[in-house]
Amino acid sequence: MTFKLNQHAPDFKLQAIRGNEFHFSEELKENDEWHLFVYFRGSWCPACMKELDEFQEAMDFFENNNIDFAAITHESQDSLEKMVDEHDFTFPVLIDENLEFLSAYNVHYHDEHAPYKDHGTHAEPAYFLTDEDGRILYQQRQTSPFGRPHPDELRKIIEYIRENLK
Repeated sequence: MTFKLNQHAPDFKLQAIRGNEFHFSEELKENDEWHLFVYFRGSWCPACMKELDEFQEAMDFFENNNIDFAAITHESQDSLEKMVDEHDFTFPVLIDENLEFLSAYNVHYHDEHAPYKDHGTHAEPAYFLTDEDGRILYQQRQTSPFGRPHPDELRKIIEYIRENLK
């Protein structure tokens, strides 16, 4: 499923590495924030770790602009706990253990049918920005690890969208 802009994003519930379960529809009721969800390949991916480090460095921007940021992947809890500790991530990292988010949000999955070898089965990067009501404002799905928007580019995109909302 591909979302149209302004369409409501699917609800989901995922366990956070640190803390409680993240339930999107409950977050929308409790907080008046935009949400930026970044699906990443896994802690084994150097490009993903560099990107998540850059998101950590940009957390002030997201917090000051009322944007809740969360990273999502389907890797094991043990690997993700180690990653969070090693990188001192302060943002939520959510586990998509049963690939529910991946499926609902149509994140590209590199499986045994992919046309090239690449670290076995895994998801590719994807980005989803919603408003405080859960409507899609921006989306990007990758079919490889390259070409993803840098956090600075996402900041420009967010500023542009805010300035141009109808």
